[in-house]
Amino acid sequence: MQTITTIGLDIAKSVFQVHGVDAAGQVVRRQLKRRYVLAFFQKLPPCLIGIEACASSHHWSRELQALGHTVRLMPPAYVKPYVKRQKNDATDAEAICEAVTRANMRFVPTKTPEQQSCLMLHRTRHLFIRQQTAVINAIRAHLAEFGIVAPVGRKGVTELLHVVADPSDGRVPEVARACLAALGTQLLGLKEQIVEFDRLIMAWHRSNETSKRLHYIPGVGRSGLNWAIRVTSVRMRREDRTSISSHPLADLGGQVIQLLANDHAAA
Repeated sequence: MQTITTIGLDIAKSVFQVHGVDAAGQVVRRQLKRRYVLAFFQKLPPCLIGIEACASSHHWSRELQALGHTVRLMPPAYVKPYVKRQKNDATDAEAICEAVTRANMRFVPTKTPEQQSCLMLHRTRHLFIRQQTAVINAIRAHLAEFGIVAPVGRKGVTELLHVVADPSDGRVPEVARACLAALGTQLLGLKEQIVEFDRLIMAWHRSNETSKRLHYIPGVGRSGLNWAIRVTSVRMRREDRTSISSHPLADLGGQVIQLLANDHAAA
């Protein structure tokens, strides 16, 4: 068999599937445990490796690129049409190997650890906001069972927490008061976490020149714009710039996407 030129790598938590082909079209298949993946690719000469853009794919892309390979990440939806038979890891790896060689395939730029960290910041903040809403709804629903309601908004929640904190209010049984007090403590902790994450986002905004420039576009806030910068990936590849207008975040405004492209072109 000649030197492998293209590999489809189906990544997983423990067992990885490799489907490789050489210039003559001969196929090699391997099943690798996680601890053997890098050792396997260290022995190979530089080749083209395709991976579906899913959980941990950016990590593996960086690791394999460090070994000298060319790595291309692809949306799973674009790989699916190349699956020839019933879905399993081996057929997925084969489909990835086929899809990565297509001339019209669109690839996902590999994110840096800093970009992933910024995305994690926004996603964690969003999770805390969802949890805050759930706790508020729980407090309102539990107190409504005892006939205690309050207006919509922050002021209403504060009034309910005052009722919970007042031991002389006989409308709330002691067991229910203990449960509601725990929910109130959790709510205050979530609010503090959200404020801290807002501070981190503001600090990042002030340290990023592109984010500060985008901030002056009407209708674009700090949280939304630096999230957009990270998702669209300022480090866009040259061949992907023609597809910027079709990006899902294009509704933020043509000015945003165009500015990101201009900044990358000047880099």
